[in-house]
Amino acid sequence: MDLLLGVALVLGVMILVHEWGHFIAARMFGVRVDVFSIGFGPRLFGWKRGATDYRVSALPLGGYVRMAGQDPSDIDSVHSTAIQGKDEKTYAPYPQLQALVKGAPDELVSKPRWQRAIISFAGPFVNLIFPILLLTVYFVVVGIPYPAYQAKPVQVAAVPANSPAAAAGLRGGDKVVAIDGEQNPDWEQVEKVLAKLTPNSKLSMEVEDAGARRSLSIPVEQKDLEQPERLLGFAPIRPVLEDVAPGLPAQRAGLKENDLIAAVDGQKIQWWGEFTERIRGSNGKPVALDVNRNGQLLHMVVTPQAATNERGETIYQIGVQVHEDTAYKRVAFPEGARYAALVTVEKIKETAGIVGKLFSGRVSLKQLQGPVGISRAAGQAARKGPLAIISLMVLISVNLGILNLLPIPILDGGHILLLGIEGILRRDMSLAFKERFVQVGLVFLLVVFAIVMYNDVVRLLPIHS
Repeated sequence: MDLLLGVALVLGVMILVHEWGHFIAARMFGVRVDVFSIGFGPRLFGWKRGATDYRVSALPLGGYVRMAGQDPSDIDSVHSTAIQGKDEKTYAPYPQLQALVKGAPDELVSKPRWQRAIISFAGPFVNLIFPILLLTVYFVVVGIPYPAYQAKPVQVAAVPANSPAAAAGLRGGDKVVAIDGEQNPDWEQVEKVLAKLTPNSKLSMEVEDAGARRSLSIPVEQKDLEQPERLLGFAPIRPVLEDVAPGLPAQRAGLKENDLIAAVDGQKIQWWGEFTERIRGSNGKPVALDVNRNGQLLHMVVTPQAATNERGETIYQIGVQVHEDTAYKRVAFPEGARYAALVTVEKIKETAGIVGKLFSGRVSLKQLQGPVGISRAAGQAARKGPLAIISLMVLISVNLGILNLLPIPILDGGHILLLGIEGILRRDMSLAFKERFVQVGLVFLLVVFAIVMYNDVVRLLPIHS
């Protein structure tokens, strides 16, 4: 039930929003829309307003818009009968007859290329701006979510061995009373200070332990900026698992959602950063875990697998995410809208960067999630609540927007590309060329879909390694 609800809410709504963008742009330019369907498959019920059949169909996983003249081979029947068996060149000397090839005035094929391009662009565009509207409403009504520990005073939990902080004398139990001029900071303020640091600089702080104060100066290198715990110790986040990715070492070892990691290789741990440090330092060797599951202590062995980060360095991972307690900060509409825009722009940048790395070969198709992975994520989001659902909706909406703008035949970006080529040539391409253009795109997408689906299924198999 959670799976069906999640897919309908997340993927279905985002596809429907995409089609709504096409619909609004088409009506703006006077294109007749024959069908606006919520869902696919057989028509269940609906109503007709003007020329449009607004319907609800049997499969509620998105929707579609069918515009008159959307298919060049399926223009208005009166006109298509008049030109049956002919091509556009036949009517070139006769403008009135040539106009018949274009279809009726309210058909898509009859509209100027720039209007058709805007209609194609409108779907992805709405996908890219919809997250701003969705997040703004959530932030104003519920609040801006943030990790609950960020509002707490900075009490150093534990410090990584062989880190600049440890070398400078920072110890577990120290309370940070000042950092780079910020007095009595909480974790949020400290993280803002760390974000402003540059390589080869110094981080100055004053700490207190048992009433005694001392000053510290910590040298900062590039890797310290990427691992803030090397400068300030581990954040107070308990090692409770939020998610266990299918097909990766953690799942194969038997780890599950809500497990609490109690010890690594026999050494007790208290914080998430301690756990990730041990995994990073494993060099791919098996790691013994003591896991607390609903009060029962379990013993497992997990073997981290190698991966490559953005800089091409080898890292080790097991495929888990940590659970963080969330708090909310109430904001007014302007602040909610501003933060929603910032979050959306950041998601667009991240997605565009991943797409670029995919085409450059720095990201493998194996890392992409297909329908199985998306369905699983949607089901999990439905179980976790509104914030998880909205976060996934934002991610999928941005992905739909970016991917549909790729200049691949059959996608919106491919349609825009073809219209651009025709605009440069100042003539329409032949129907045969357009059919081949679409076929190439369809074959390409089917191959990619097959690869992604295969990897989706393989990740679920227990023998996957």
